[in-house]
Amino acid sequence: MWRALRGRALADLRFRRQHPIGPYILDFYCHELKLAVEVDGQVHEHPDRLAHDQRRTDWLNQQGIRVIRIAARDVLDDLDAALGFIRRSAGR
Repeated sequence: MWRALRGRALADLRFRRQHPIGPYILDFYCHELKLAVEVDGQVHEHPDRLAHDQRRTDWLNQQGIRVIRIAARDVLDDLDAALGFIRRSAGR
């Protein structure tokens, strides 16, 4: 996914990879839109992890950052669809 996002390759948006914000490190972050893109593997389906992810999303939302989540399987199976989802979420 990083190859598809870097260098303003997606809708001329600048994404940073592994970007720290507060106590968290975001998978991908577009400062211009205050948009975090999190790619979640199977571990994120565990109930304890779901609660942690929700606390994290709530904290980021309080900072004015919108979070979208994409299943890692979706990225692997259909990268174009995942990128389309990011583009639509960005309003581009």
